[in-house]
Amino acid sequence: MAVDTFNTVLVDTPVMTVTSAAVNVIRTLLEQRQIPNHALRVFVSGGGCSGMQYGMAFEEGARDFDKTVEIDGVRLIVDPTSLMYLQGATIDFVDSLMGGGFRIENPNAVSSCGCGSSFKTANDSGEESSGGCGSCSH
Repeated sequence: MAVDTFNTVLVDTPVMTVTSAAVNVIRTLLEQRQIPNHALRVFVSGGGCSGMQYGMAFEEGARDFDKTVEIDGVRLIVDPTSLMYLQGATIDFVDSLMGGGFRIENPNAVSSCGCGSSFKTANDSGEESSGGCGSCSH
């Protein structure tokens, strides 16, 4: 937290939060693939059944203007465009009888697909952005 000259408290919103379960899975994947110095890139791209979709990939390092988050020795990187959609999101790893996977709790999403890998955001007028078919067919 910082205080400006008018004694207004400025609160920094975290880039994103990563649960200990997700950190442990990322660390295990890095070890299994023998790429301990890589980082997990988290990104958003167009597509998916709700209009936007999440993606993840291991990369050796950050690019210019990327934001890096380090938690317990695990690094995540996010490009500036994706950061607009992911600011304040929480990444978790959920393991269940139906299978496991990363889950992103995104405060910027106004709706998401049942599969959890795609979402819609609100545009500047407050209306939902147009999206895909609304079913989980990917």
